[in-house]
Amino acid sequence: MSAASVMVLRGVRKTYRLGEHVVPALQGVDLDVQAGELLALTGPSGSGKSTLLNLCGLIDSPDEGQVLLDGRPVDARQALAATLLRRDAIGFVFQSFNLVPVMTVAENVDYPLFLAGVPAAERRRRVDEALVQVGLSAHAAHRPDALSGGQRQRVAMARALVKRPRLVIADEPTASLDSHTAEQVLGLMRRLAHEGGAAFLIATHDERLTRRCDRVIGLLDGRIVRAAAPGDDTSRHLPASTASAQEAHA
Repeated sequence: MSAASVMVLRGVRKTYRLGEHVVPALQGVDLDVQAGELLALTGPSGSGKSTLLNLCGLIDSPDEGQVLLDGRPVDARQALAATLLRRDAIGFVFQSFNLVPVMTVAENVDYPLFLAGVPAAERRRRVDEALVQVGLSAHAAHRPDALSGGQRQRVAMARALVKRPRLVIADEPTASLDSHTAEQVLGLMRRLAHEGGAAFLIATHDERLTRRCDRVIGLLDGRIVRAAAPGDDTSRHLPASTASAQEAHA
């Protein structure tokens, strides 16, 4: 484990039961997520991306293996401890934004701080700072339905980052955005990661996003089959059976 690792998974396995069948979602995954990097997680539907996000977000726990946050083992089955860690150390950004429609932009960004019991003056300062970071200070009093899709996603990013998390988990954050808006959001994520030091773990099918990430991790049938910088062709290093499986799922 690197000294700069924010989230580490070692030997992680996870299965789900569907009726009489046991479905392996993750099969012995090892992963390090580094501070200040954008790490893209790719793979076909059913490859294990959502399960991996849930484990890293402390929403679920593995059947086997270990999850470490800042070098310390964590267990999502310890509900209170996991909730506190999610509140303080992990931010979430979703494809559907998940903003509260009756709240203003500033109120949406403020909400996680309010839940955490941060004093009002400190909340106002941090909300203002977060909105400056994402370029939405002029829209603080607007409600989400008055914003474009790209602006809503930037509000969601401000809400995730206002807690100053160590890890931001993003699930298809550009899927509903046009190319120009997606490029703006991607540039913002890169700047926030590289300047602010937060790690971004991003599940995506969007090649525009993977090209701009620092590393790309490919999942297939619950296993990591590719780990490289964008543009690297590492499939030649995989066993023939794995490479054939990749092609079949492409």
